[in-house]
Amino acid sequence: MRVLMLGWEFPPFISGGLGIACQGLTRALGQRDVDVLFVLPQNPKVNPGGNPEDERTTHVTLLAASGQRIAGSGASGYVFDDPSLAKVLIKAVPSGLVSPYQSAGGQFHAADTVASVIGNGEAVSLLGINGNGNINGQSSVGPHYAGDLLAETRRYADMCVKLACTEQFDVIHAHDWMTYPAGMAVAATTGKPLVVHVHSTEFDRSGENVNQPVYDIERRGMHGACRVVAVSYLTKSIAQHRYGVSTEKIDVIYNGIEHTGPVNGPHNQRTGIKRGEKIVLFLGRITMQKGPEYFVAAAKKVLEKIDNIKFVMAGTGDQVANVIELAAREGIGHKVLFTGFLHRDDVERIFEMADVYVMPSVSEPFGIAPLEAISHDVPVIISKTSGVAEVLTHALKVDFWDINDIADKIIAVLRHPPLSSTLREQADLEVRSLTWDGAAAKCVQTYESAMQVVNAA
Repeated sequence: MRVLMLGWEFPPFISGGLGIACQGLTRALGQRDVDVLFVLPQNPKVNPGGNPEDERTTHVTLLAASGQRIAGSGASGYVFDDPSLAKVLIKAVPSGLVSPYQSAGGQFHAADTVASVIGNGEAVSLLGINGNGNINGQSSVGPHYAGDLLAETRRYADMCVKLACTEQFDVIHAHDWMTYPAGMAVAATTGKPLVVHVHSTEFDRSGENVNQPVYDIERRGMHGACRVVAVSYLTKSIAQHRYGVSTEKIDVIYNGIEHTGPVNGPHNQRTGIKRGEKIVLFLGRITMQKGPEYFVAAAKKVLEKIDNIKFVMAGTGDQVANVIELAAREGIGHKVLFTGFLHRDDVERIFEMADVYVMPSVSEPFGIAPLEAISHDVPVIISKTSGVAEVLTHALKVDFWDINDIADKIIAVLRHPPLSSTLREQADLEVRSLTWDGAAAKCVQTYESAMQVVNAA
């Protein structure tokens, strides 16, 4: 079986959990003898000249849909050093935008990755990030560029159709709304079955203030597909009740995680953190969806009872400035550290430092970060309105708006080592059942069902 997979990010070009999910799933599909041709938009401005010394691109070759070389040294697409990705071929189509988290229209910028620091500047040494947004001397702030995300999705669709006409495949797999127009166009042109993968919806990202054009694309994509994959039953319910998709058409396939074993050891790299201080971690996009203001409000409550704590907010997003100002207004600016966007090595480091991870999301379709925290031997506190809450029993669960309960649970984990130990040990056992191989096996079943729909038509 060969799958034409349409995505918007893939490591090393990554904005968030979508890229991690695409990598884990494609690797597992390859190990199941499924060939994957992954089509990825790439902004040449992000990596001008295809510098082979760029650490983000040394292990890949990048080609445009026409076959024109953009970066690297291969001849047919991304070439991976990782043997487990041997059956994955990535081809890129040039695009002015590469982040699915930008607004749908108007002027855009590369991810806002400026590291912000409140207080005495301890965030400077926390992860080697300075106030100009540089990580270990390398700029993390992408160049400004303009464009319309909706127009880019249409252009991406046109280029995918051209590429698809030169390739052989059995099924189309489109990830999230940015690729749905491409998936529908390729399906209409080739007659191949379309599977759309719902990692998040406009209701997750925007609440009730939905962007109507984006909602319309999501609805058309879900109704135009042969099968719909939802990352949780929470997401399936939204697809049913908000988009009118038949329940029989939706397959729930949970995300997985790479199991490397606990790596959290003595906190010997806690630079910028005083000896004896605990670290409470928020890691994710700092946007309305993730509930960062509830994290800060809970932090104030905790600090009224425990002082030897630093609250670390790792990530970027459109609410960074507002959250910085909120922490300052609450008088806890010196206790809240902002790292900006973190690459994978730094994500590993921050998990190793953490004593507890908190995800107070307003709406979280799944949530890979808590699984990563658990794999690093970190106890987690998660929102009840998250897909990952469906699969984790040994996690403390909270209503995102209940800052008193969030604060109480943070205090309980930090003050009571037996509770922390039980959460870590039992959650690790639960997480071991969540594998990308299991997700890939269910995806293959979904592909087969989609092909049966087309064959029966």
